[in-house]
Amino acid sequence: MIAAGSVAAAALAAGGALYWTGGDDPAATAQTAAATAAVERRDLARSEEVVGTLSYGEARTLTGAKPGVVTWLPAPGTVVGPGDAVYEVDNAPVVAMAGDLPLWRDLAPGVEGPDAAQLESNLAELGYDGFTADDEYTSATADAVEAWQEDLGAAETGTVAVGDVLFSPNEVRIADQLAAVGDPAGGQLLTYTSGERRVSVQLEIADQDLVAVDQAVAVTLPDGTEAAGVVSEVGQTVTAAEPGSDEPETIEVTVAIADQAALGALVSAPVEVVLVAETREDVLAVPVEALLALREGGYGVEVVDGGESVLVPVETGVFADGFVEVAGDLEAGMAVAVPS
Repeated sequence: MIAAGSVAAAALAAGGALYWTGGDDPAATAQTAAATAAVERRDLARSEEVVGTLSYGEARTLTGAKPGVVTWLPAPGTVVGPGDAVYEVDNAPVVAMAGDLPLWRDLAPGVEGPDAAQLESNLAELGYDGFTADDEYTSATADAVEAWQEDLGAAETGTVAVGDVLFSPNEVRIADQLAAVGDPAGGQLLTYTSGERRVSVQLEIADQDLVAVDQAVAVTLPDGTEAAGVVSEVGQTVTAAEPGSDEPETIEVTVAIADQAALGALVSAPVEVVLVAETREDVLAVPVEALLALREGGYGVEVVDGGESVLVPVETGVFADGFVEVAGDLEAGMAVAVPS
């Protein structure tokens, strides 16, 4: 069974169907058209090519949480991950670690909670041991912290103070420096973005059925090369057009690119994204121009056989690449009229 959907609208958008003006009988003999095309079996994919923007995403501002003086800042473009220094205060590094929860209190023996668990998980990932990675900060945790601090060249206190660590769910990329070496460490220091480039698409509401999370898409770069992408997020907030504007309402769609190397040195660029919403394999198809709109509703095609033709009602399916999926009393190889 072929799902009809908004067949009439789709047909008109895809090229327009003519109206049958012959007799009332769908099987009535008609005048043979000058041009024909073969009914064929082929794969059809309903797709839409949209414009997107490749970037590292929106920049956020990092404000220092420690007293002291800035003694080092990373250069713009630096990618910072777990275990890396984000900046230095009084020659002691403030270190990045993986996590969703910000460090909101000092961590020392006796402290319990998800923040302690987050720290211990990172210490274990960095190769420190001798403690149980749970949600309790014990004396064994303090010993591991001292070993970590020694490796950093920091004071070996066995405790972690607010501002010593910056937790982030993912790697970040330094976008710009807002401070300089010698400035107070408590102000705005840096801006940063995601550590990976992704594509943002402002998708028209009418096309939202073309996308779903985890859907594979193709991204075409300015030089014509392609990169594989996956839809990572489909926005739920509609961006309305300005009053009086003809611009359509849109939602934001984010596409992740696993192979960052395929993007070369691009930092920001316009790209094209091909969204494939539905694929039908090995179906009967005819050119969209072969469709005839029947007066009683629905569609048909004019099958040409020798010097005569007969109107055959059809159900339509996917419209793609100038063809339409059809089902009816048809076989591959039959000739159908294509009005010129």
